[in-house]
Parts: sequence; structure tokens; C-alpha cells
Amino acid sequence: MAVQPEAAHEERQRHDRPAPVWLQRISLFILVLFCVYLGVLVTVLPWWPRVWDHNNLFNAYPTIGAILRNGAIKGLISGLGLLDIWIGISEVIQYRDYRG
Repeated sequence: MAVQPEAAHEERQRHDRPAPVWLQRISLFILVLFCVYLGVLVTVLPWWPRVWDHNNLFNAYPTIGAILRNGAIKGLISGLGLLDIWIGISEVIQYRDYRG
């Protein structure tokens, strides 16, 4: 059974419409909230001794624990957290509503 060209064109137009503005804004809010929350967590956790230095996973694998307790590695991980915060902020700055 073949699809009529007009019906296929109408179906394609229906799928090409952007999401409603309220849905775009809610998804932006959730993305920014996630990025900033995760970024703050990844930035702060390496410098929190009670969580980072006394980690059971690091104690089970002493070689990995020694590497991850190194100050340069902690700084690298914190830098990734700051990068994640920047991604969230840049999403807000570059946001544009797409209207159909």
C-alpha cells in the first residue's frame, strides 16, 4: 500500500514543527539545573576530605586511590566541574525560542 505524496508531505510537516515554547523553556531549566548541580558537586567533592580521602573504593584499590588523591588530579577533576557549570551558563546565554 503506497502512501500518497500529499499525505507524506503533511506528515513530514507535522514532525518538523518545533516543540512548544513552554516545553523548550522547561527543558532548558532542567538542563541548566542538572549542569550546575553536577558541576558544583564535581568541583567540591575532590577537596572534601571526609568524602574523597576516606573513600572505600579508593581504599580497596590503593594505586588508584594514590593517583586520585594527587593535588593535580583533584584540580583536573574540579576543572571538569567548572567546565560543566560553564556549559549550563552558556546554554542560558545562547537560548533562543524556536517558534513554528
